[in-house]
Amino acid sequence: MKIKPENSTLSVCGLTPDQGRWLLIPAGMTVLLCLGTVYSWSVFRKPLEDELSISATQSLLPYTIALLFYALLMPIAGFYIPRLGARKMIILGGLIVGFGYICSSFAHNILTLTLTYGMITGTGVGITYGVPMAVVARWFPDKKGLTVGLTIIGFGLSPLVTAPLAKNLIDAYQVRPTLLIFGLVFTLIILLMAIVLKFPPSDWQPKEKSSATTIAAAPVTYPKTLWKSRSFYGLWGCYMIGTFVGLSAIGISSPVGEEMIKIDPALAATSVSLFALFNGVSRPLFGWLSDRFKPRYIAIAAYTLILIACILMVNVQEGQVITYLVAFCLFWFCLGGWLALAPTTTLRLFRPEDYAQNYGIVFTAYGIGALLGTLVAGSIRDWFGSYTYAFYPMGGLAILGIILANFWLKRDRPIEPS
Repeated sequence: MKIKPENSTLSVCGLTPDQGRWLLIPAGMTVLLCLGTVYSWSVFRKPLEDELSISATQSLLPYTIALLFYALLMPIAGFYIPRLGARKMIILGGLIVGFGYICSSFAHNILTLTLTYGMITGTGVGITYGVPMAVVARWFPDKKGLTVGLTIIGFGLSPLVTAPLAKNLIDAYQVRPTLLIFGLVFTLIILLMAIVLKFPPSDWQPKEKSSATTIAAAPVTYPKTLWKSRSFYGLWGCYMIGTFVGLSAIGISSPVGEEMIKIDPALAATSVSLFALFNGVSRPLFGWLSDRFKPRYIAIAAYTLILIACILMVNVQEGQVITYLVAFCLFWFCLGGWLALAPTTTLRLFRPEDYAQNYGIVFTAYGIGALLGTLVAGSIRDWFGSYTYAFYPMGGLAILGIILANFWLKRDRPIEPS
């Protein structure tokens, strides 16, 4: 391999590459912190239901459509990230995210809000989301699982900051000004972070390789395409189930606390910050575990925790705040884990050079899980008058996920065409 002479003077944030690359992690976390405000949507729902006179299902529509467009744009963005570069993609996505929030501040009905927040903001999130992870994965070939997990902690921890912030702003200025403030601030922050987030030269390698033991120590033969690998379908199915359950729970976190447990609305909103902490912590943890253990074992453990949380919520009674908090901490913890496990498993099972495109395709499972999960959760509440019944299908899917992970979430020879 021919080494470019300018690589010896390469710097990152004014430091040597081996030192400066660590600063790309907090930069990526900051971008994802702005994007992850979508997880704070449950704080907006009650005020919107009262102000617009809409149902629980309708108040979930902007959130659901945002997640759907977020997932749909991921494979498209994954195709363009290597071609346009990280900086251009982050700038484009950041401008669209901000534009969507600002337009949402002028929305006076649920249809317009679904268009502005759901479609426009969701599109911006989808364009931007994969870039920080792709950048970090390229800069850390020796610590992919851990560093990707650390980067996406920003997305998971976002509600820890933005949920109480949104609640305070809504109380002080109402919903629309809050959306306007978020749009302006997020645009500025994302554009600033775009300055430092860039890919390394194609021939760059860290001076010191990690001494950590990894599973993929032996030479690996990757499938030529995702479509001919059983492991792709196993990963896609498991990811869809994990996000179906996790995003269903996230969308109803605050309303469940208010309606089933009868806790104060302010406490319900504050509890979202606690859940976000677990969602964030699980990402580097699952990333670290992914460097050391087979993906199916980690997936089975996550599904087992989900099943425990479902059993707790099916049997919860009014006033049992601790049970509610434990169950939803588990739901958020496992969703955060899947958002680290899926990209690191994609890096392991398929060609790392094609990571941006491959994970974009795998990420469509997130979109399907988000669409079905949020619609089912809201519809069950409207049909049966209680969120309790939403936890039965979640538990059944967790059992299905355990079976699927055990048999298909592992490296396998490509499926030969018949």
